[in-house]
Amino acid sequence: MPRAFVQPMESPNHTNLDPSVFFLLGIPGLEQFHSWLSLPVCCLGTATVVGNITILVVVATEPALHKPVYLFLCMLSTIDLAASFSTVPKLLAILWCGAGHISASACLAQMFFIHAFCMMESTVLLAMAFDRYVAICHPLRYATILTDTIIFRIGVVAMVRGSILMLPCPFLIGRLSFCQSHVIPHTYCEHMAVVKLACGDTRPNRVYGLTAALLVIGVDLFCIGLSYVFIARAVLRLSSHEARSKALGTCGSHVCVILISYTPALFFFTHRFGRHVPLHIHILLANVYLLFPPALNPMVYGVKTKEIRERVVSVFQRGQGTGVKVSE
Repeated sequence: MPRAFVQPMESPNHTNLDPSVFFLLGIPGLEQFHSWLSLPVCCLGTATVVGNITILVVVATEPALHKPVYLFLCMLSTIDLAASFSTVPKLLAILWCGAGHISASACLAQMFFIHAFCMMESTVLLAMAFDRYVAICHPLRYATILTDTIIFRIGVVAMVRGSILMLPCPFLIGRLSFCQSHVIPHTYCEHMAVVKLACGDTRPNRVYGLTAALLVIGVDLFCIGLSYVFIARAVLRLSSHEARSKALGTCGSHVCVILISYTPALFFFTHRFGRHVPLHIHILLANVYLLFPPALNPMVYGVKTKEIRERVVSVFQRGQGTGVKVSE
């Protein structure tokens, strides 16, 4: 057990006498709306599970979809599912019945996995941008560049990168002393929300957290933007308007997912620099960042990608046909 979680504390109303237990408060100031807020959370959680499992099943059962772009999409869906299971069950328990108690080890584990999965997702989105760059700028070399081995290595890099960048955080928190409240004014064990409860010097935690965020969000966004600069330059060189539209159309789904994923991520910095923003706004934005992208990503690809859309429609039509035959 890290030293931080065995310090004596004064027990607030919402905490257990056990000093190794934290209490997730939920959304301070909006407690009376917790039951109502659980409805969109439940809907988004259900959409995340159904949508991403559908993507995984469709790609796995359709040989025509065994291509790099869809394999990256499966990685994205797997990460989204894992991230959802790390947050949604506890979030619903807090909103439904105020079950905010969480052990120190569980809090550290949740913190690690939530942030690591977010970093892994960013890496996969960067890989998808590289896929679109190769497909449009070097179409004749697409199959030789993005081989199964390269795709597998990219998946491993995404996992290792997210895990290594987050690995120091639990140890940095373990060196802190929590001598006052163990009440976390948040819906999950967010890194800075926990750090702000500490009594000692938290500068290493703050610096490392900000550095890791900039290394992921900043570097990945820059590389994604650079890839689309090359894509736009290649598309503008095409003489046919139809060819330009088709080339840009292949990037539509990825651009939508980029906007869905990174726009809420940019609000991450309000938690550090937006000192005049109400706390419940910080927490709502943090939950938007975690809940909306996993729920919307499969919808975007399901609607905008013809192959996935046709496959899903054919499955539902087949099911309806089977139902009619049985009823007859």
